[in-house]
Amino acid sequence: MKMHNADETCGIAQAAMVLGDWWNVLVLREVARGHVRFDALAAEIGLSRKVLSERLGRLVAHGVLSRSLYQRRPVRYEYLFTDAGRALLPLLAAMQDWGDRWVLGDGAPTASAAAEGAPHARVHALTGTEVPEGLALPGGPDGEPLPVVAADAKATVLFTFPGPGAARDEPVPGAAGCTRENRLFADAWPEARRKGLDIRGVSTQLPHQQREFARTEELPHSLLSDAGHTLTTALRLPTFRSAGRLRLTRLILVVDAARTVRHVLFPGDDIAGAVATSLRLAEACARPV
Repeated sequence: MKMHNADETCGIAQAAMVLGDWWNVLVLREVARGHVRFDALAAEIGLSRKVLSERLGRLVAHGVLSRSLYQRRPVRYEYLFTDAGRALLPLLAAMQDWGDRWVLGDGAPTASAAAEGAPHARVHALTGTEVPEGLALPGGPDGEPLPVVAADAKATVLFTFPGPGAARDEPVPGAAGCTRENRLFADAWPEARRKGLDIRGVSTQLPHQQREFARTEELPHSLLSDAGHTLTTALRLPTFRSAGRLRLTRLILVVDAARTVRHVLFPGDDIAGAVATSLRLAEACARPV
């Protein structure tokens, strides 16, 4: 593809050379969701093996994906994000947010969501699917990565929230319930741990902002930062833009020890009810069958 001379120093034009193909974007979407092997990609996208092979080759050549050998006989590769590829995750999240709101007409600039439409269907379709293996986000005391699903828990309650502490001149719609939700989970923490459960909150705030919030509120549970939109793109979670940032809509996932999403609570306007229900469902997941 020949570019106009004026495009040679244009970052938008150069990015379009990599992402401008419909199939390239869908391949990246599926790799973000944890479908990193050829057969899985072909099944999810519905693309012919010949065309998929061509698109993967181009993305590897552009330095967005790398090939990693996982089987020698016959030779099989996984396609993993490079640093350049991971840097595209915020763009994928922004494309989903834009599509939800301006194409599908289902997005809203608030922490709550309607009990219908594409985001609702997409989130509830997570039931029975697995959270990608190895998915971790900054959340440790020094910002080190923590697994999204607790390795030592019988079940994990994973809740997303927009983030408290927004600037007064740019209030985040729905953020007023974030502190209350975290306090309710904090109150439930001792009993949850006694039952072998874990509780993890996720927002797109930066790690140091979350640490300050956790310190101020004396929260015992982990808060994970999805500022890079790793979890957002992996699970195609609904977002909204406010105060200059894409923020996660409020929802709760109950995930069992095998990383399978067992229950989805969305939308979550009744904060106290959703917290109580999620813990009850998690406890039921933790019981031996």
